Amino acid sequence: MPTVDDILEHIGEFGFFQKRTFFLLSLLSASFAPIYVGIVFLGFTPDHRCRSPGVAELSRRCGWSLAEELNFTVPGPGLAGEAFPGQCRRFEVDWNRSTLGCMDPLAELATNRSLLPLGPCRHGWVYDTPGSSMVTEFNLVCARSWMLDLFQSAVNAGFFVGAVGIGYVADRFGRALCLLATILINAVSGVLLAVAPTYAWALIFRLIQGLVSKAGWLIGYILITEFVGQSYRRTVGIVYQAAFTVGLVALAGLAYVLPHWRWLQLAVTLPTFSFLLYYWCIPESPRWLISRNRSAKAQSVLKHIARKNGKPIPASLQSLSPDEEVGEKLNPKLNPSFLDLVRTPQIRKHTLVLMYNWFTSSALYQGLIMHLSLGGSNIHLDFFYSALVEFPAALIIILTIDRVGRRLPWAASNMVAGAACLASVFIPEDVHWLRVAVACLGRMGITMAFEMVCLVSAELYPTFIRNLGVHACSSVCDLGGIVTPFLVYRLTDIWHELPLVVFASVGLVAGGLVLLLPETKGKTLPETIAEVEHMQRPRKNKEKMIYLQVGKQDIPLH
Repeated sequence: MPTVDDILEHIGEFGFFQKRTFFLLSLLSASFAPIYVGIVFLGFTPDHRCRSPGVAELSRRCGWSLAEELNFTVPGPGLAGEAFPGQCRRFEVDWNRSTLGCMDPLAELATNRSLLPLGPCRHGWVYDTPGSSMVTEFNLVCARSWMLDLFQSAVNAGFFVGAVGIGYVADRFGRALCLLATILINAVSGVLLAVAPTYAWALIFRLIQGLVSKAGWLIGYILITEFVGQSYRRTVGIVYQAAFTVGLVALAGLAYVLPHWRWLQLAVTLPTFSFLLYYWCIPESPRWLISRNRSAKAQSVLKHIARKNGKPIPASLQSLSPDEEVGEKLNPKLNPSFLDLVRTPQIRKHTLVLMYNWFTSSALYQGLIMHLSLGGSNIHLDFFYSALVEFPAALIIILTIDRVGRRLPWAASNMVAGAACLASVFIPEDVHWLRVAVACLGRMGITMAFEMVCLVSAELYPTFIRNLGVHACSSVCDLGGIVTPFLVYRLTDIWHELPLVVFASVGLVAGGLVLLLPETKGKTLPETIAEVEHMQRPRKNKEKMIYLQVGKQDIPLH
């Protein structure tokens, strides 16, 4: 009996229907960018200092400039053994005293400023920014700075739980229905975040966004790969991820136009309500319908695709059957467990290297973006430039993986990212153009590494534990996202470049570990553990399609 792939060969593997669906789902991919890295603008931390009652009035009376006001009233470097004590400490001085002069008011109180007592910011902070962020509104600085880390970690924790839980729901109740549910919940929680009255409520709504947003992105990825033909799946998957980069570029522009975080949050959320129109545009996956023994409905969807593509379904292809390997996957004699991922030497090596690379890719990708916001320069332009380099990263992958192979470009991209982080440490602050160029190079490297680990993971496990292996390894990605905010923001308190040193170390190690893996270009997908254990040995095998099992349905990746 014919499979869905057999029918798509006749009605169009990438016809009008697939192109339209791909465009619509790419919009969904782009909308995920503000959730994944929106903390750069929503949680931007500007220069700040303690608010001291009376200072503003004294400054007006004396006619001070801002520089003079800061020099006369804010603790400078070196006091109390701190690099920037003025951000979290203030002179314990009554600035409303009429006896204070204008030339050097503190000189009348002590011959040496270091003798003056310092205290905490009891009256809030003054922020040097024309707009607002969560940091300025909820005062997430100094002793409360960890709350900004928690805000971003919460969304990553939501990614981790939601991708697994909602992935199961999608396999059980259908892709299209679950996609619409995640869109609705994501849009509503995004609006509620924009009007959240307190930090606690903002944290709750951000966690809810995390629970559904990445899961929705993954469902969109699965849907488009299930709708197109075999020869288009790899390219469509890469370009779908590149649509995420379009969202990054748009986010930089919106953040520049809307410097207030609540308006920015509304601007990136309200358009997502239009995705609910997908109910009338995107049908259920015929592959999922077949896996649920709903062949009549699947045939109806395929007829709809055929009409949109302007091609009829041949009479000889009017019945459907699942892909050949589904039966093998459902063999009751195969009971995969997590122990199978570490039981034998080669599979254990693959699992450990892949987990480390998933963790590293997420940590470096999010970490470099977060560290960019701490540079003190034009954050919008820097973010925009670094986002643009993700487009050539996708192009390089498409051009190299079937010519050069997977392993060398993957290892090189990790090492380039690590080397760029290390080089940035030694570039002086005043050579800003060079710092931006090196940062963009590192961003391109880690983007390539992130996309490569997605592509290669399914090629290194035998058939009966492939789905388990890919999901187990990729789940470490979200754990990396949970720890990254604390890593970036806390280490910069010690030394601004310290996160880059850490990123350089883990990136270079990741590149070296990739070289321990076998090259999978042109090799048959391993079916048994024995084949994986002998993957390093040259074998003559013809090209075979790669399948990633989703529930009871095998999705050909390429």
